Amino acid sequence: MTADERVDVEIPLDRPTPARAYDWLLGGKENYAVDREFMTENLKRFPQVLDSARQNRLFLYRAVRYLVRDAGIDQFIDLGCGLPTNNNVHQVAQQFNPNVKVVYVDIDPIVLAHGRALLAEDDSTAVITADFRDPSVVLEHPDTKRLIDFSRPVAMLFLSVVHFLGDDDEVGKGPRHALRYIIDEVAPSGSYLTLSHLVVTDPVKRQMIREIGSKAGMNVQVRSPEEVDALLDGLEPVEPGLVNIDDWRPDPDQPPLNPVPPELRIYEGMSAKNPEMFEYGGVLRKP
Repeated sequence: MTADERVDVEIPLDRPTPARAYDWLLGGKENYAVDREFMTENLKRFPQVLDSARQNRLFLYRAVRYLVRDAGIDQFIDLGCGLPTNNNVHQVAQQFNPNVKVVYVDIDPIVLAHGRALLAEDDSTAVITADFRDPSVVLEHPDTKRLIDFSRPVAMLFLSVVHFLGDDDEVGKGPRHALRYIIDEVAPSGSYLTLSHLVVTDPVKRQMIREIGSKAGMNVQVRSPEEVDALLDGLEPVEPGLVNIDDWRPDPDQPPLNPVPPELRIYEGMSAKNPEMFEYGGVLRKP
């Protein structure tokens, strides 16, 4: 990992951030009271979010394992990677191919600080601070140029992040540009895009979630499964296709996550009782 970039971390403590809130749901310790208060309040309304977050992390393991072991991919860009936790992309991938290279991308500056500590001795992996709504910034970063060879297939990961991109986004050119530019315009045939996206089948609840996020300073736009499908046209889903990610090649023997925080255990298993909200996605190949 490069060491010449100055880290200037300004940690927002007056509002929750997606990376820190997600970290708490996964049993991590890099979160603050404002993140826990935000999640506690909203778990009362949407208790299935705990299961969704943890299922998403388990899906990451299975998807990366497939991409390295079965599809032969040896380079990854993880966009909106979040804070390091157990079974990060490079740790999973390098179990099956020690030569895999990974670029982690996140807009939250605290992710860079923690990523540097994790990757200090790993020259095959880098973490960069960038807004993936502008793919050109990601592509032009020196670490991306150092690690990723776009003459060969590459895998892009968008895990539980695209629902933070609204259709009316004012910074980038919309979710389709953020999601598709690299794989459509830069990556060669045989590249992959892996996506998980929080979906809600009830349109009233979709709008409710957007309003809750807006009040917390987050742009949250959960979509229907059909709306997610429309963002992925032209790519070839790997079996079993685009599904509830808990049903994507389930493996009861995969490594477990950190334990659920004691105060959140009442929400475990609530996704089965509230099936209108879930993480939807899969692995797709560029023909």
